[in-house]
Amino acid sequence: MDLGALLLTIIIGFFVGLVARFLLPGRDVGGFIATTVVGVLGSVIATYGGQALHIYQPGQAAGFFGAVLGAIVLLVLLRLIRR
Repeated sequence: MDLGALLLTIIIGFFVGLVARFLLPGRDVGGFIATTVVGVLGSVIATYGGQALHIYQPGQAAGFFGAVLGAIVLLVLLRLIRR
């Protein structure tokens, strides 16, 4: 992965994390980095989960909507673990 693709992944991950946190408000700790990690990991969850459920073809990535759903799932899991 080249530097441009990595930077674009981080930027999109940040926006995905922002949208997910907006749609699922709560007392989540973390700032810019935590929001970005939630967004990027949400995209990974959505991509591989969608491929396992045959929503996406092998090698096909989840779109923005799928990434937001994956980030929301991740936030719910993190909240359940922290209780």
